[in-house]
Order: sequence, then C-alpha cells, then structure tokens
Amino acid sequence: MKWLKMLTVRLINALALSGVCLGFGLTSCVDPMDDQVQDENIEFKIPPGFPTPVYQFTDNEVTNDRFKLGRKLFYDKLLSRNNTISCGSCHLQQGAFTHIDHRVSHGIDDLEGTRNAPPIYNLAWHSNFFWDGGVNHLELQPIGPIQNPVEMDETLANVITKLNASSEYRSLFQKAYGSDSIISQTMLRAIAQFMAVMVSADSKYDHYVNGQTSVFNAQEINGLNLFRQKCESCHSEPLFTDLNYRNNGIDSVFNFDQGRFVISLDANDMGKFKVPSLRNVEVSYPYMHDGRFKSLEKVMDHYSGGVKNSTTLDPLLAGGIPLTTQEKSDLVAFLKTLTDHTFLSNPIFSEQN
Repeated sequence: MKWLKMLTVRLINALALSGVCLGFGLTSCVDPMDDQVQDENIEFKIPPGFPTPVYQFTDNEVTNDRFKLGRKLFYDKLLSRNNTISCGSCHLQQGAFTHIDHRVSHGIDDLEGTRNAPPIYNLAWHSNFFWDGGVNHLELQPIGPIQNPVEMDETLANVITKLNASSEYRSLFQKAYGSDSIISQTMLRAIAQFMAVMVSADSKYDHYVNGQTSVFNAQEINGLNLFRQKCESCHSEPLFTDLNYRNNGIDSVFNFDQGRFVISLDANDMGKFKVPSLRNVEVSYPYMHDGRFKSLEKVMDHYSGGVKNSTTLDPLLAGGIPLTTQEKSDLVAFLKTLTDHTFLSNPIFSEQN
C-alpha cells in the first residue's frame, strides 16, 4: 500500500500555545493547570544541530486533532484484548516513556516479555524499530505490541471494531481525518503522529552545546571529553545513537535472545541489538535489551571490565573500554546532563483526564 512506503521528509505546521513556553524540538506553551490542554497548537520542529528526519508528514500532516487523537489512543486500554493494557502502561513519561524499574515489560494478564521496553522519543529519526529492528516504518510500529501475545494480545481487526463501536472515537476520527469510518490506516497514523512529535532536545547538554545559559562543571566537561573519545563511535551526537545494530559483549553464548539475527537470518547479526539513544538515560533504567543492569555505574563496570568475547562482538569493544574509577564517575556525571526535564514533565504528552 502506498501509505506504508518511506517518503521524503517535509515538515509542516506552525506553533503558538498560550501559557508556559517549553524548550527545543517540540516548542509549545501550555497552561500546566489545564489537564485537558484545550488550546494546543502542535508542531514538529527539528532542533538545532539535528539531522533530517526519516519520518515525514506529507500524508499525515500535523494537526491538533490528529495529535490529540493519537495521544488518546496511546493511553487507551481498549487496544488490548481485555481492555487492561495501553501503550502508556509500559511507556511511562517519567521514565522517558519506558517501563522503568521493570527488567522486562509486564503486559496483559501480567505476563512478562523477554526484553526491556525501549523509550519513546526522537523516533522521527529512526528507520527501524524495536531492539531487533523488526519493523521498518513508524506507522507500522504499534501493530507489534497490539498483537504480541504477552503485551496487548489483540488483533488489529478487533481494535478497529471496538473503535467503530464508539461514538466518541467516530467523532474524533471525523475531526482528525475527515471520516467517521475508522480504518487501520488512520488509527496507526494518529498514534505515529503522537510518537513522532515526541522530540527530546532540551537538556542541560543541549543548552551547553548551543551556547545558552547552562554551564558544565569540571566533572561534566571531563565526562563530555571522555564520551567523545570513548563512546561516541556508537552513541553519536546529537541523537546519541548511530541507529546501527551491535553486539556489545553482554553474552558470550547466544542461547537466550539472538537479537537482530531473528530478523535478518544473517549469522553476522547474532547477538546484535539496536544501539539505544543515551538521551534521558538517567531516568530510563534498567539498561540493556534485557534490563540486566540497574544503574549507570553497573553499565560502566560492564564496558570497562565485563565485555565478553564472541564471534560477532563489535570490534570497537574488543578488550573493553579501559576506564578508571574517576573516569567512570565523570562519564556518569555527563550522561546525567542528557536528562530533558521539559520533555519528562510536558503535559501535552501526558494522559489527559
């Protein structure tokens, strides 16, 4: 279908919200006391220094009605088999829209998956999704968790039936997409629009590199310099990921999760996982695809002395990354400057009552 194809990026729309102005990427002003955020004007905006996004809005123009519809669907448990699990159940705003404090996500009937829920932000710059890259378009991404038997365990057809049975949703789709006959295309586009507009680029780091008022202390400067020397090959600024798949040496025998191999069937991809962005990493614990590390300090210990060798280990990690105790501390201090408090508390991304 034409609507599923990757298209050239074109940005649209304008922004002007009454209230308190907030940050980069998504620039908006809202009244924090208004839970309904009635007067939104939503824009997708490329932050300073960011590359051209992959996702484009030519066939899914950003509007207030579409964004609010996508948000409502994101938080609606109706999308699950027994109406108990929503996208927001495993993607919590205070954790940069991941399932914090859970090693792996808990879905329908409290069933556990095998992987840690990835955070949601800056997805417009991604061409593949999930730890293994099993989906290649943002508008298709929601189908995975909706149909996964340990996540939402529903069918797309049943979701559409339930939505069409709701006079409220029929009215919302009419306003957003010009028809009260709800189809999977418009449902998926609405959710994709909500997620694509989730731009995180207003951290202390962003203020520092863009010459604004934030000042790094000596430890944060040391951490930034160390990061650029030892980490940036995989976690490239400004997205803090190179969007590639790498084996980072957390396992030497792949008898649990084969990673990218299950999608590509290429033996060279055995044990490789998508390099996660480090933005908001301070709050998006636990770490790695299976949530095995509970702290950034444990992550530092892994890279400095716990990397396990294997045939597909990334060559950049052969022998690990030598780090002193002070260097580990400095790197953690720098990583905390990537926390975007504006994004984590922005009410337009919160569930509306």
